[in-house]
Amino acid sequence: MTSIVAVGDNCIDYYAALDAARPGGNAVNVAVNVVRCGGQAAYVGVVGDDHHGRLLLDALRNEGVDISHVRIAPGKTAVTQVSLDNGERVLGEYDDGVQADFRLTDSDLAFVAQHDLLTAGLWGHVEHDLAAVRALNVPIAFDCATEPGHAIVDVALPSVDVAFFSADRAPDDALRDQLRSLAARGPRLVVATLGEYGSAAWTEGRMITCPAEPTRVVDTMGAGDSYIGAFCWAMVTGASIADCMKAGTRSATRTLLLDGAW
Repeated sequence: MTSIVAVGDNCIDYYAALDAARPGGNAVNVAVNVVRCGGQAAYVGVVGDDHHGRLLLDALRNEGVDISHVRIAPGKTAVTQVSLDNGERVLGEYDDGVQADFRLTDSDLAFVAQHDLLTAGLWGHVEHDLAAVRALNVPIAFDCATEPGHAIVDVALPSVDVAFFSADRAPDDALRDQLRSLAARGPRLVVATLGEYGSAAWTEGRMITCPAEPTRVVDTMGAGDSYIGAFCWAMVTGASIADCMKAGTRSATRTLLLDGAW
C-alpha cells in the first residue's frame, strides 16, 4: 500500500485573541493533508504528557493519521503563539518543549523503511538523520520554509530528493536562478510556493509554473504544508509534476478558507 511518513515537528498554534488552541506543525499538517487527499500517512514525532499533547494526538487519530510511532515524553508540547492580520498568520513566540530533544530512533527508521516517501521540514530536528533514511532507499521531501539559505538546509539537501521553500514573489529570472542553485546541491526537484503568484518548480533543467486559484482568505496558516501534502501524495501515485502542482494548489486553496491549519 502506498503511504507517506511525515517526521519531526508538531505544535499547538495558540491564537490568544481567540483563546483558541489548534493542532499544527509542518510534519503534522503534511500528514493530515495527505489523508484528506485520499492517501495513507503516518506521523513520527514526540508530544508532551500535557493537555496539548492529548489534544494533538486525538486530532490526528480523528483524521486517520497513523500515530503508532509518536512518543509521549514528560513535559510540554510545543506551542506557537499566533495572531492574524487580515487573514495573514503572524507567528510570535515559540516554545518547542519536548520537541527540542527529538531524534529518530532505530525503531523509527525501521518504520520509515515501510513507506514510499518521507517528508520533513526545517524545524523538525531530523536533518542529521536524513542520510540514514536515504540509505534505506526511501525518497525524501524537505520543506525549507522561508529560509532556503539556513545552515540546517545545508545539512539536509545532499540527502533530499524534493525540496520545497516559500517566497512571496512572482516567478522571474532571479527565482529561476534560485531554484536551479538549490537543485545543484542535491535535489532532483525544487518547488517554490509563491502565495498569490502560485508556484514554480525546477525539473529536468527548466522552470515550470502553476497559477494560484483566486479565493477568499480566512487564515493562511498551514497553506504551504497543505500544498506539500497534496503535491507529495500526487507524486507518489504517479502524477506528472504539473499535475502535482495543480493538486497542491487546490489543497492550499481549501486550507486558506479554514480557521487554523486544518
